[in-house]
Amino acid sequence: MRPVPAEAAEIARRLGASLSAGEGETERLPSGPGTYGLLLRLAEPVALDLARLGHPVLAPGLYLYCGSAKGPGGVRARLGRHLRRDKAVRWHVDYLSGVAVEAAGFMVPEATECGLRTKASDVLNATVPVPGFGSSDCRTCPAHLLLLAP
Repeated sequence: MRPVPAEAAEIARRLGASLSAGEGETERLPSGPGTYGLLLRLAEPVALDLARLGHPVLAPGLYLYCGSAKGPGGVRARLGRHLRRDKAVRWHVDYLSGVAVEAAGFMVPEATECGLRTKASDVLNATVPVPGFGSSDCRTCPAHLLLLAP
């Protein structure tokens, strides 16, 4: 099981998160719809096979992916999937979640993924490492993946 980033509790608190979970702990999260943050630490550069985004390479560091879960199983199912290493690549974030050395997720009540991204940018001084990453269905955000710390 992967460790949780040491900063996870403080980051979740600063973003107004109500619940958090590491790998194997998602049963504590609600099964209804909601907005979540996924913290992932990369220890080495990660080359992304994403032609539409220009085949970017992400540097080592701590990243925050802001997402929403509206389908069956809600936040519990979505974060449970994201925190597993072994899965088919379906979303942009799957390229990172399988190779991250540390991972944790949290739910943010009464927020949207765009609102969470905006708040994280402001409160955590986060930057956009790859324009368009995780936000192909969003017309307002530059990306839903943020770099928190190199």
